[in-house]
Parts: sequence; structure tokens; C-alpha cells
Amino acid sequence: MEKNSPTISTFVNQVRHFATAHQLLTPGGKYIIALSGGADSVSLLLVLKHLESELGITLEAAHCNFHLRGDESLRDEEFCKQLCRRLHVPLHLVHFDTHAYADLHHVSIEMAARDLRYAYFEQLRRDIHAHDICVAHHRDDSVETLLLNLVRGTGLRGLRGIQPRNAHIIRPLLSHSRQQIEQYLDALGESYVTDSTNLHNDVKRNKIRLNVIPLLRELNPSVSQSIFETSLRVTEALKIFDDAIQHAIADVTIPPRECTSGGALVSSAPTKQLGTTPSHPLTISVPRLKQQPSPEYTLHEILSPRGFTSAQIEQIYTSLDTNPTGKIITSCTHELAFDRSTLILQPKTPTPLVRPMHIPETGTYVLSDNLKLKVETEECGDRYEPSRTADCASLDASDIKFPLTLRHIQPGDRFVPFGMTGTKLLSDYLTDRKKNIFEKRAQLVLTDAQQRILWLVGERTDNRFRITPHTQQALRLTLQ
Repeated sequence: MEKNSPTISTFVNQVRHFATAHQLLTPGGKYIIALSGGADSVSLLLVLKHLESELGITLEAAHCNFHLRGDESLRDEEFCKQLCRRLHVPLHLVHFDTHAYADLHHVSIEMAARDLRYAYFEQLRRDIHAHDICVAHHRDDSVETLLLNLVRGTGLRGLRGIQPRNAHIIRPLLSHSRQQIEQYLDALGESYVTDSTNLHNDVKRNKIRLNVIPLLRELNPSVSQSIFETSLRVTEALKIFDDAIQHAIADVTIPPRECTSGGALVSSAPTKQLGTTPSHPLTISVPRLKQQPSPEYTLHEILSPRGFTSAQIEQIYTSLDTNPTGKIITSCTHELAFDRSTLILQPKTPTPLVRPMHIPETGTYVLSDNLKLKVETEECGDRYEPSRTADCASLDASDIKFPLTLRHIQPGDRFVPFGMTGTKLLSDYLTDRKKNIFEKRAQLVLTDAQQRILWLVGERTDNRFRITPHTQQALRLTLQ
């Protein structure tokens, strides 16, 4: 570490400059070095050790033994122990049964190792109160990632390659090439271990590294630097793009109506949530969406974070002109419905939202964790005032037969809306009330023993059971 040369000083200065430019290292901070024993992680440890006192940081190393390469894995562990002992850097060791983890979770060995590694690093960071975890990704890694993203198909963010910071993962060597790293170690006279699996082109990344990039260098010897600089320009351009896309998303999304609930309640009066509608629905205005400079990409930015695939988003976009009202497309986490001139988006919920409940007599019935129905009778006098709030209904009890049933609406359900004389399909009534398909699906009704609908919950009572001057006893229904 005492050696000095133009190669060493240049390397150290460039790392310092990159870390400062991207605000990677905080004075007084404690940092974990992910140490494999390879050239990249060894150079990362050495250069940060060189800057330790200057930057006022504290370093500790962590090594993961995945037991995937027999004696090589043991060799790597021993090398890391000796290196950290010589540099007086505390070393944390962990051993994994990677094959067992991969079998248990049905993932590849590569994915298993990645999951185990980063989960351990994060837990260690919390345990020792470290600021961040330093990993040794370099410029060539970023270029390989960008090319892999292109091969697989990518959006604009895939053209950024690897970022200097991702939450508590930081990458101080990202501006350096593998060649520069090896030259730095050579100038220091430092050794490192080599992972033999990196020498075979049996995985996609190694094929990019060993086959594709050498071919590209025949066209441009500085191709890695050119691609990396392009990724930096894309990163800067994305800052402008992200600001513009957020304005576009705000322009095409419509705030939720004043109150929606399990009874599909929409009212200007103060009401209680009925607790059966999925939270945080999002409404997208199709006319406004079509006015955006790039409607399809705006739609992609709204739907992709909610689990919709590129193929699904293309299907949704091409269906906008045909407007298939009532059609639902689902992702792993969300549902999207076409509803006239809008798209309604909400998180998935279990179905049915509320199980049918039989109510044999008066009393208080628990429907869900946050929803109760109180059923009681009241004597009616000359001054009796029926309830006029959405979450409470007053009905003439004389012709109501128990048991009652609280359930979701079903196809063919009809009732006589309060103030009318003829029956009306509930689906038509809710359409007239401009309820979307999710609100219709969540709508509750209360029926009597003869399956007559007494109350379209939160919306309207049935006129056949209205309170009249002749009513002697009322049935009062209150959602709590």
C-alpha cells in the first residue's frame, strides 16, 4: 500500500473523483466491502483502504462461500482471510448451501447465489450499523449488462447499464475497466484469485464478454468506453424524461371519486368506508392519454410497475380505439378494466370480497375485520324519522321475513328503487349511476327469506319496504 506510481495515483484519484461526483462515500461512514478474492473486489478493498483516512471512513469486509467450486471455494476464503489480516480489515465470513437453496426455491444456481449474497449483505449492514455495501462492478460489467438488456429487449432504463448506487449498494469502481483494475493491482504487486467459471462461455454474460465484445472491438477498439459514455448520457437524458413522464401521468390520471366503498357508495354526505373495495384505484382518461406525445409509452410507465408485461400493455393500447367496456386484463398484482372512456386500475383482491352472511335475527354481525352490520327494530310513532344517510337504512318491518342474507350482487338481480314503481335490473341501475365494473363487482345487497332485495347497500332501498305513515315497526340496518 506504500507503493506509488502514476498508475496507482491516477487510479486512486479517479475513484475519489467518481465517488465524490456520485456522492457514494460519506465522511465518518462505515462501509462493507463485498470481497470475493477476485481482481475486482481486491482492487476495491485496496483503493478504499488507501482513501480510508483521507475520507474519514471505516471499512469492514464480507466474504460468502457458496461451496460451488470445491477446493477453489476454500482457496478463495483462505485468500480473503490472509488479505484482510494483512490490511487490518475486519472480515465477516458466511457459508451457504447454495444447491439446497436453489432446489428449495426453484431458482437457478446463479439466482440462488445472488439472493443469498445480497440478503446476507443487507442483514450484516443492519447488524453492524454500516452505511452502505460496496461491490466491485466495473465499467465492463455495465457494458455487458447494457448489451444483455438489448438482446433481451429493454426500455430506456435498460440502456443505463449498472448504476453507481442502488439503495444501499454502491459501486465506486464503475468508471474503470477490467484492464485498468489489473494494471492497478500489478503496479501494487498485489495478487488475487481467479474464478475458473469465468473462463467458460456457458452463460449469457460470459458469451457477451468472451465472444461479442471482442468482435465489437474489431470495429472500434474503444467500444467499451463509447458504450459506457453513451449509458451516462442516457442516464442524464432520463432525468429530463422522468420529469416529463410524471407530468404526463398526472395529466392522464383522474383522482378517485369522493368516496367509493363496498356498497359502491358515491355521496356528497359524510359516510363510512364499507371496507370491501380494493384500495387505491387509479382511473386513466383515454382521451387525455391519446393527447400525449407518446400515449403508448405513457401507458407503459403507468402499467409496467404494476406487473403488466410489454405484450399486455401493447394489447391494452391497441384496444383503446375499440373500447371493449367491461373487459378485464390482469397482471400478477393488479387488474385493469376498460370502462367507457377510461381505464380503471386497482390491486387484486380475493374473491368474493365478502362471503355471503345469513342473518337469522336482530343483532350485530361481523362481516370483516373493519365492517359490522347492526340489525335492530324500532317502534314508529308520529315523529319517527327514517335514516337518510348512505350507511343506514330504515325499512317497514311488517313484510320482511327472516333470515336475511347479505351478499354481492348476482346476474339477473332486480329491485324497485325507492320512489319508483317498476323493477329495474341492478346492473342497469349501477350503470346509470356510472359505476365501474370493479364497483359493481363489490356491490352488496341485503335480501330477505324470499330473496327479495331490501337494500342496495350504501345506494338505495327497495320502494316496497319504504316507511309509510302506517308503518308501526321499522327495521333499522346500520353499517359500522
